[in-house]
Amino acid sequence: MANNELMEDRVKLKEDGYERVEYFDENSLGDMSESYRKIIERLGEDVNRDGLLKTPERAAKAMQYMTHGYDQDPAEILRSAMFREEYSQMVVVKDIEMYSLCEHHMLPFFGKAHVAYIPNGRIVGLSKLPRVVDAFSRRLQVQERLTNQIRDCIEETLQPLGVGVVIEATHMCMAMRGVQKQNSITTTSAFTGEFLKERTRNEFISLMSSNLH
Repeated sequence: MANNELMEDRVKLKEDGYERVEYFDENSLGDMSESYRKIIERLGEDVNRDGLLKTPERAAKAMQYMTHGYDQDPAEILRSAMFREEYSQMVVVKDIEMYSLCEHHMLPFFGKAHVAYIPNGRIVGLSKLPRVVDAFSRRLQVQERLTNQIRDCIEETLQPLGVGVVIEATHMCMAMRGVQKQNSITTTSAFTGEFLKERTRNEFISLMSSNLH
């Protein structure tokens, strides 16, 4: 999504003392809104009634926001804050909130990502790891691929001694439809380098599960 194709949507919330500015792709917003309007009509609803008049545009904007990861370069996010540092112990950022859309039904899945790496002469700003999670999760995804993409991006960009990624998520395609198991959690993991060793992997899992904070 190029910057010159974006439009601003300003929402002034004076009672809360701030102004929220969001950006959308003006070129595709109209087509997407029309598609949502047709879907609502096919469901048997009256798109001209008060509560639904602006729903097609709202839905289009929401979908653009939920998939804005396509416009981000996760590797560049990491490269923007890489530093030389002779630290070679495990760095863990756990409980990263994660929201994505299942590519099979376009329903949400959400949960937590836990990311760890062992530096090899370079560290990265801690906020960049959650941003990488967001960049990959804000796309149409499957949890297995999402886990691998986060791992591979960190591995290829930082070239650390090892990377570990674990994602725990609830899938609405299982909770709201199909098997309708509301309490099921899906866990995926991906490791490289030192994390392929049982001792290192167990240390990560222990830190991930601890309540040190």
